[in-house]
Amino acid sequence: MKRPAQIAPPAPNFHRRDILKVAALASFGAALPWNHLAQAAEAPASVLVTSLDPALLARAQARAARLDQLNGLIVGLNGDIVLGEAFRGPALDRPVNVKSVSKTIVATLAGMALDRAVLSGVDQPLADIMPELVPSSADPRVRKLTVAQLLTMQAGLEPTSGPNYGRWVESPNWIAFALGRPFVTEPGERMLYSTGSYHVLGAALARASKRSLLALTRDWLADPLGIAIQPWTRDPQGFYMGGNNMALSPLALFRFGEMWRSNGLWQGSRVLSTAWIETSWQPRARSPFSGDDYGYGWFLTEARGRAVAYARGYGGQMVYVVPSLGLTVVVTSDPTRPARSGGYISDLYSILADDIIPAAEAG
Repeated sequence: MKRPAQIAPPAPNFHRRDILKVAALASFGAALPWNHLAQAAEAPASVLVTSLDPALLARAQARAARLDQLNGLIVGLNGDIVLGEAFRGPALDRPVNVKSVSKTIVATLAGMALDRAVLSGVDQPLADIMPELVPSSADPRVRKLTVAQLLTMQAGLEPTSGPNYGRWVESPNWIAFALGRPFVTEPGERMLYSTGSYHVLGAALARASKRSLLALTRDWLADPLGIAIQPWTRDPQGFYMGGNNMALSPLALFRFGEMWRSNGLWQGSRVLSTAWIETSWQPRARSPFSGDDYGYGWFLTEARGRAVAYARGYGGQMVYVVPSLGLTVVVTSDPTRPARSGGYISDLYSILADDIIPAAEAG
């Protein structure tokens, strides 16, 4: 079996005003509390920021243009797109492979499943949701793995990402392969970055809802946000890949990030519960690569004393949310080039921390 290739489905229907027109100001809620950050990183009391310093914003734009790996940049303030530019590659309304930002989307769907009582709770074990998909030869602990342990990638099983990714996607049964790995830590002990955990979670959502992951994504997320999501990679058993290879445009990612920033609302309509946002933006694990905290599908860090939640995909596909300043920032990048935490990702963080956040603070 060949490894999944990057996909490029048709573009969603966006109007030019999504890029060029300033929309009506969205209501700005209080900064969501996440007490996990160090005292120095606690977000200051939020104030309504109404503009960005033009000089600092121009500096961010110029720095982004010089990064040849960076394709598109969107900076939003309180729901307004104040900067949107495709420096190279597809236009902002064209879908791109968002890589592991897909994990954040699947984690969002898990919250929506809880909101709809499709799942009973984050402590629900796999044995209750998809017993027929757990290999009979698997370690008995596998049946006790919970939704929360999959969300935080703390299943304890040998990862399917990194050097094992090729063997995993070339296997005849991705779920059996992922759940048949040996335990290298106890469940819940620490984060082991593994796309297989999110693929199993996606299959669990499909089983619990009796619908495909694509159908859930369209119904629960895409339709309320007014975006298009086309079919993506499926495993040999027909399950859509959980945690990789979804394709969304930068503008669609902006709407997704804005919905989270706006406490689960999009244009005044409830899409996701505030409770799920608050619980997702609490620390539950720590990335073995960046050292940043990890909640339910979101990495958690700070910049200039501001709490920042971000989704991250291979190559530098990023969605940053800074609730205390009303900021949502989207970056899309070349999905074929690696992006190290100490390299290109650090460059992106610097633009956020040294230019965009100061621009909001000065505004």
